[in-house]
Amino acid sequence: MAEKEMQIKTKLSPKELASKYTNYLTFVVLFVVLGVLTKGGSLEWASIKNLLIAESVRAFAALGVGMIIITRGIDLSIGYMVCLTTSIAASFSQNPDYSAAMYPGVDFPVFLPVVAALAVGALFGAFNGVLVAYAKLPPFIATLGTMSLARGTQLIYTQAKVVGSLKNEYKHIAQGSLGPIPFLIIYVAIAALIVWLILRHTRLGTNLYAIGGNPQAARVAGINVERCLVFVYTFAGLCYGMAGALQASRLGLGNSLTGAGMEMDAIAAVTIGGISQAGGVGTMGGMLVGVFTLGIINYGMTYLGIDSYYQLLMKGAIIIVAVFFDMRKHARKS
Repeated sequence: MAEKEMQIKTKLSPKELASKYTNYLTFVVLFVVLGVLTKGGSLEWASIKNLLIAESVRAFAALGVGMIIITRGIDLSIGYMVCLTTSIAASFSQNPDYSAAMYPGVDFPVFLPVVAALAVGALFGAFNGVLVAYAKLPPFIATLGTMSLARGTQLIYTQAKVVGSLKNEYKHIAQGSLGPIPFLIIYVAIAALIVWLILRHTRLGTNLYAIGGNPQAARVAGINVERCLVFVYTFAGLCYGMAGALQASRLGLGNSLTGAGMEMDAIAAVTIGGISQAGGVGTMGGMLVGVFTLGIINYGMTYLGIDSYYQLLMKGAIIIVAVFFDMRKHARKS
């Protein structure tokens, strides 16, 4: 009897279900609307594949910053960390006979650019984590400083030049496919699986939600908050490093603009996906749904011929509106 009553209590009303899964419903509605606008063209596999490829790099950035936001943090250094790691990966994958190569005559192994990008991303991410966890700097200030450091490092390393002429073997990493499925989609799926396992099936994931819900209570409960924060920022840095490595492979070059502004895309995407700015709330599925929802919006505006400048206005408005309703929902629950 008690079990039956518990099942009745856990049943959600249609209104509660709609509120809980707003991000998923929004994605479905926009996807259908886009299909109508394009007369079914956007529903074909070729269009869906292009959308997934276009948003794949941003998906890595969103997975990283999404975990940070769950802990009540923020990361403004994403764009220039991706920019830096893209240039580093590109510099180690240039054709050795290219006259303007950064390391002329040296033929590096194809895996080295990826390892170098991951290492630099993790280093900058760990630096962010130390500043937030041990130096007690607000995440906004810490990552704002790191953003400038990454930007300066990229310009000094490349002398503001384009790093081009990448080897075909390296470009194949992001441009190749396994049958009809592009490699980029497979990489995103693997990264998403790792994030899902961390958040839902490890004690660390439980600790991250606890820290986001109430850092002081988490500390009293015996959670090593500082260690968890260093981990989550380092993990995010790895995600940005992977994004940079894949960006270099996909574009076949690196420059001082690659990745610029990606922090706004990633933060907007995870906010749309239901990752609460108040901390302690969010899922891996929501992060990816947010990325592809934003991708559909961009695709739709481009299809309708809306100027890219107005698309920037739309992204800013999306962040403001999504955070506004998230804070209202959080206030009602409190």
